[in-house]
Amino acid sequence: MRFRRTISLITLMAALVLVVPSAFGDSLVQQFADGNVDWSRMVITAKGIGAPPANAANIAQARAMARRAAIVVAQRNLLEIVKGVRIDSQTLVKDFMTQSDIIRSQVSGIVRGSRLIDVAYMSDSSVEATVAMPLMGEFSGVVIPLIVKRPAAPPVAPPMMAPQPPAPQIQAPARPPVSPAVFTGLVLDARGLGVRPAMSPKILDESGSEVYGSAFVSREYAVQQGVSGYAKDLSAAQNNPRVTDRPITVKGVKASGSARCDITISNADAQSIKASAENLSFLQKCRVMIVLD
Repeated sequence: MRFRRTISLITLMAALVLVVPSAFGDSLVQQFADGNVDWSRMVITAKGIGAPPANAANIAQARAMARRAAIVVAQRNLLEIVKGVRIDSQTLVKDFMTQSDIIRSQVSGIVRGSRLIDVAYMSDSSVEATVAMPLMGEFSGVVIPLIVKRPAAPPVAPPMMAPQPPAPQIQAPARPPVSPAVFTGLVLDARGLGVRPAMSPKILDESGSEVYGSAFVSREYAVQQGVSGYAKDLSAAQNNPRVTDRPITVKGVKASGSARCDITISNADAQSIKASAENLSFLQKCRVMIVLD
């Protein structure tokens, strides 16, 4: 029978903070072979197993060497998970790493500096180590600038239409101007659409025009908290401090993009979001929550 023993009370508390919440239903977790990405809490975790060497001088040395090997394997597995994190519908982290030796070196260095959150000693003398690193902060500081600076696709010119005779002018009765509603954040309900989480999702209207995405955000806010937050529960998203006290809630129409990371909303909802300049301010501050299954 296998048994577990954490290395210290401090390590146990760190494990409770970083790992245990993912076991509950309120977090959106993407599973990988040797770990997971918790998109709700923006944390990546990975596990690794280390075996004691046959030529160890004693049990203490064997366990120490197995522990060190487990950490190395866990960090290697963490790097593989990081490479598979989706930036947007076209790009994975590994794509950026392939394009630039600097990016590859920076990401590898961040993974080597990941936090050891748990060590378990098994009855067969092997050791299991769990490491974790946040998606935000240093890692986002490497990836987000590449997203924000990426050139936008050139606009597609509309087809030429034959001129039409002017329509007769009809005087409509004057109406008092209506002030657009001012919101403090956006909650997008995309459940049931098969949308996949990503570091830089886009929100589009029905014509394909971008309502929200990397072109709208402040690099500072994006690095600190991500382009958007994710949740599995609509009420939890609406009450998340990220969107503060008066968020607008809209329903997604369909998943978009080659990897289904982007979300299309109705033109009416898009217009409601864009109606006020103050709403564009909350978009810049990344006050967006996306609810997925």
